[in-house]
Formats: sequence, C-alpha cells, structure tokens
Amino acid sequence: MITNRQREMLKVIVEEYIKTAKPVSSNHICKKLKCSSATIRNEMARLEELHLLEKNHFASGRIPSEDGYRYYIENLMQPKSMTGEDMLKLQTIFRNNSLDLNETIKKSIEIVSEITNYTTIVLGNSSKDNRLKKVEVVPLDENKILSIVITDKGVVQHKVLYLPKSISNEEVKKTVELINKLVVGTPINEVSEKLEYEVKPIIKDYVNQYEILYNTFYDAFQEFTNVRTDAYFGGRTNILKQPEFTNVDKVKEILAKFEDNEIISKMKEEDNGINIYVGSETELMDDVSVIKTKYNINGEEGTIAIIGPKRMEYGRVIALLDYIKDNLGGSHGE
Repeated sequence: MITNRQREMLKVIVEEYIKTAKPVSSNHICKKLKCSSATIRNEMARLEELHLLEKNHFASGRIPSEDGYRYYIENLMQPKSMTGEDMLKLQTIFRNNSLDLNETIKKSIEIVSEITNYTTIVLGNSSKDNRLKKVEVVPLDENKILSIVITDKGVVQHKVLYLPKSISNEEVKKTVELINKLVVGTPINEVSEKLEYEVKPIIKDYVNQYEILYNTFYDAFQEFTNVRTDAYFGGRTNILKQPEFTNVDKVKEILAKFEDNEIISKMKEEDNGINIYVGSETELMDDVSVIKTKYNINGEEGTIAIIGPKRMEYGRVIALLDYIKDNLGGSHGE
C-alpha cells in the first residue's frame, strides 16, 4: 500500500525527471517536501521495493520505473491546459479551409512534432478496409498496359503490366469487364480469392489467352493487397534529440522499427479515447512511450500516435491530442 507522502514523492520524482532527464536526488526532494533526508531515503527505498522507482546505473539518485510511470499516469497526473502559443499554431491549420481532412491531420501532427520534439505518426485505413470499386486499363505500347484499381475509399493504385504482343486489346477489355462484373464490392484483401474461385473457372469461355491475362491481373491484385497501412510520419528523427537516444544501438533499433511496415501497422488503435502505452506495453521498445487515439470523421478512420521517451510530457501530449480531436470533429464522429 502506498502512503500519501510516498505518492507525493513519486509525483515530484516523475515530474522532475520528465523535466530534466537527470536522476532525482534525495536533496531535491528534501527541499521540495521539507522532510528530513533520513525520512526521504527510507521512503525512496520503500518506493523501490514497490517497483515504482529504480536506481540509475550511471548516476546517484532515482528514476521512475515503468510501473512508476503507469502509477503516475493513472493516479497522480493532473490534466494540463494548453498554452496559448500551442493553441495558436494548431488553429492556423484548423482555420485553413483549403486543406482536406488528410492534409489537416498531417499538418497538425507536424506541429505537435515540432513543439514537443517527439515523433508522430498518422495511420490511415489499411488496404483491407477498402472495397474494389472499379478496374480500368489504358493501353500504352503494343505490349504494355496501365492497370488502374480504384477503391470505394478513393484509393487509386496503378501498375504497368507487360503482356505478350499476341494479346489483343479486345482480350484485355473482356478480362477487365469480367473482373468488374464479378469482383466489384469485394474487400481488397479478398479479391485474389474471388478471382481464384469465381473468375478463373469461367474466364476461358470468354478469352482466348486467358491463362496469361488471368495470372497478370491476379499478381497485380496480390501486390495491391500487400500495400501496408498508409502511415505518415511527422518528425521521424525527433526522438533522437532525446538524451535517452545518444546510444548508437538504440538509434539503429528505433529507426529500424520505424522502417518496419508490420510493426508500424500494428500501432493502429482499436479503443476509443486517448490511450497511453509505457515501455514494454508499446511493442516498439522498452525506452519509449506511445500515446494513441483513434479518429473517425465522416467514415474516415485512422490513428494518431505520438512516440516519445518514457519521460514524455504526458499531460501536455494528452491536451494536444484532445484539442486536435475536438477540432477535427473526431469527438463528434465517434
């Protein structure tokens, strides 16, 4: 059980460490809480036993543990109000009527990155959330066509396909008509299956060189399905400005994680509200925290994630995200 004095001490230590990135000494707490140094040392030892504090190996003093941050977030953190300056910077974006929703989100996370020195990511819809609306082809040279795939969410993918000269435009046209007739409305990640079971058995009745054409379109769809979640970074290298990331191995590790499509697409937030993940909970690395929120505006869904060191300014980031959600209309669209 944690006493009031221990709670107060933990709050002082977390907030001081967030501010300075330096382990907090018992002297600092003595001055703050006006207690004797013996009392402070005993209480610090107790907080260590409770796994809320840990020793720093390179300097005397204590730093919050992962559990210590979690306790602080859930029990001690007070809501921060936004500064006028932060608000003004974001208002310029929200008042710019020439920006569409995606641009507004991207620009607002760039500002959050700039004012916090953290890395921000927007994850849009992944391809599996899209349904096929239409396939079009444009003949280019005699053995090249441009295939265009359009989804119901307005995503347009195009790919140049190479075909033998012996295949006529008429054959290509028939194949596309067949795909449009049978496959439109299918979620993108199920298109290959639908081609396999519905188009493949009957294409030979309509098209002479059906094998080549079928395989060409099948491969193009496979590639489209593997398109990862649409991720946009703000301040990708900002996290490296934090003192926790002066170590070359850590720098390599976090940058490799940012390049990993699979890891990034897993960062999608499923729960409503603003959610905080500390250290090992982030699935990124133990040295960071991630604050995420889901938005849903007129059917456009996505996630905004802010990545910083574990000693990130949680209160400030939550205030920024709240403000962005309210002004995007995200809170009304949920």
